[in-house]
Amino acid sequence: MAAGDRVTAPGHVQFGELLLGPYTAYRWKNLTGWEDSPGVDSGTVPRSDAHGAYPGRLLAQPRTITLDDIVIRTEPRRMGTAVRSLRAATALREDEQPLVVMLDDEPPLLCFARCLRRSIPVGVGGYAIGVVQGAALQFEATDPRRYSLIEQQAETRLPSSGLPSPLHAVNAGDAPSHPVITVRGPLSLPSLTNTGTGQVIEYDIDLGAADTLLVDTAAGTVTLNGNASALNTATARSALEQLYTLPPGPSSLLFRTAPGAADPRASVSVRWRAAYW
Repeated sequence: MAAGDRVTAPGHVQFGELLLGPYTAYRWKNLTGWEDSPGVDSGTVPRSDAHGAYPGRLLAQPRTITLDDIVIRTEPRRMGTAVRSLRAATALREDEQPLVVMLDDEPPLLCFARCLRRSIPVGVGGYAIGVVQGAALQFEATDPRRYSLIEQQAETRLPSSGLPSPLHAVNAGDAPSHPVITVRGPLSLPSLTNTGTGQVIEYDIDLGAADTLLVDTAAGTVTLNGNASALNTATARSALEQLYTLPPGPSSLLFRTAPGAADPRASVSVRWRAAYW
């Protein structure tokens, strides 16, 4: 199942495999928290010797999203089936599911969330005639950013001269986006530098022709060949993985390895989504 694979019309909301909105049994009237800015933890500290404060870092809190005034419509005496499906799709679970929202003719946006609260009013008459009004669902996205459904990718190989190889990435959103970086050998001491921000990630590791190093900057993990952690190979000048992001707009990235002749089979690929507040 691909995220948002059932979203085809304005007003569609898909959570996992559950679709709500037009042409479904679940019609909603209000969506709160989706276009709102998330709450903020502020590192601002009051000045002790003057008016005002020292500006500190601002960190966004989890995003709370609520669908309310949901009307469930079914054939008479078939409400129980629709409610069971809704319960199953919004059951409490540990992992986050894709939540995709399409409001108009603009492309839908995606976040990853869990359903924290489900409210379904129960009335004998409503179940009998197939109409329940006033249902609600509340979701929490621990990452408050929203993302494009389409994942972008850029790749470059090393020239045999061993010179840095440029790579260009564009984050079309208005929030920083965490890329997933894949380095393939043969090479030594791979690094990727964002020339705009000055951030570098670099690993003191030798990769053979069959080796792959996967860096998930959102999760803060570095994995060799899909199973072994290589986080401890980060060099002293390497940024913390979770701080390495693509800011809004274009980024120019330089792929380098240890000095000397390079094998053109060596490559780096970067995957990312446009990110929005």
